[in-house]
Amino acid sequence: MRPIHWIRLVGNLANGSTLLGLILARLGRAKLSPGPEGLILAGGYRFSFPRAGAFTVGNVILTAHDWDDPSFRSPGLLRHEGRHSWQYFALLGIPFLPLYVVAVAWSWLRTGDFGSANVFERLAGLELGGYARIEPANQGLRKLLRLPPS
Repeated sequence: MRPIHWIRLVGNLANGSTLLGLILARLGRAKLSPGPEGLILAGGYRFSFPRAGAFTVGNVILTAHDWDDPSFRSPGLLRHEGRHSWQYFALLGIPFLPLYVVAVAWSWLRTGDFGSANVFERLAGLELGGYARIEPANQGLRKLLRLPPS
């Protein structure tokens, strides 16, 4: 592991986000295994929330899938989730979560999709995370107001 990854690992332990990720993994009865660059892979997560193929909390990447399944585990996905781990580091841990929720809401209002206009997903690489790139057209807002799609 490179020194920069040690810095992220220690920073996310210190800011509490990795501890929260480990607690969620334990509650969701996920199996932990070491991942690349100081990341921790938690497979077999049993809760249905959040609705995502994988999600990151601190240095912990959680999924309902089995990390050993080659049809699921892709280098792009790990790069995408690793970038989210850096976002936790940059935002000092737990404050990332409410900011992410705001970004999800903004994305949905703009595109009708939770990821396309989400600044955190864009910075992590939309396509790497399996997201489609939908250009803003206020589709979610149109749904709320019961207006026809543009």
